[in-house]
Amino acid sequence: MEEDPDLAEKARKLFSGPIDFLKSAPELQFLPDPTVPEIAFAGRSNVGKSSLLNALTNRKSLARTSNTPGRTQELNFFNVGQPLQLRLVDMPGYGFAEAPKDMVRRWRFLINDFLRGRAVLKRALVLIDSRHGLKPVDREVMDMLDAAAVGYHLILTKSDKIKPAQLAQVVDATAAESAKRPAAHPQMFATSSETGAGIAELRTAILQAATQ
Repeated sequence: MEEDPDLAEKARKLFSGPIDFLKSAPELQFLPDPTVPEIAFAGRSNVGKSSLLNALTNRKSLARTSNTPGRTQELNFFNVGQPLQLRLVDMPGYGFAEAPKDMVRRWRFLINDFLRGRAVLKRALVLIDSRHGLKPVDREVMDMLDAAAVGYHLILTKSDKIKPAQLAQVVDATAAESAKRPAAHPQMFATSSETGAGIAELRTAILQAATQ
């Protein structure tokens, strides 16, 4: 998909400007007022979500601001722009095998209710580790997004950790599966928080989704 250079420059400037942690919401009644477009980030534990958020926002520790013990099962909101233009929503990591069942159930209810009821949620980003490809738990989250009719991009993280030929295979396999999903956006991104690959393009896609 050809990128709009004007939109890309707006995205670069936006993500180079003020970005601040707003709040954590353990339950729906603690959500901020739905006044601006929101883009949500979802991914398995250790998929590189914090690193991607920091790379996107040109910060070293923005995501870790909210990753203190006890907040791992909350929705974390970040304000982007001055004046405020959009919010990034860091959703709790999923796929934690050792987590208590009641915690997993609480996570599912929180995420499901958020996805279904948040009118300002413009797009979700589902992060997939390039080294492993789609896992059953990723497909469960994609099922939730499909059911909630929330459009989403699939984002391959850590693309620098595997050889280009392997990455191409993962991209093709992921795209083939994504094409069968009703809410999946056809545009995918292979990213690396270390090399910066795909980061500028993803910023542009976030701004585009927020302003549609």
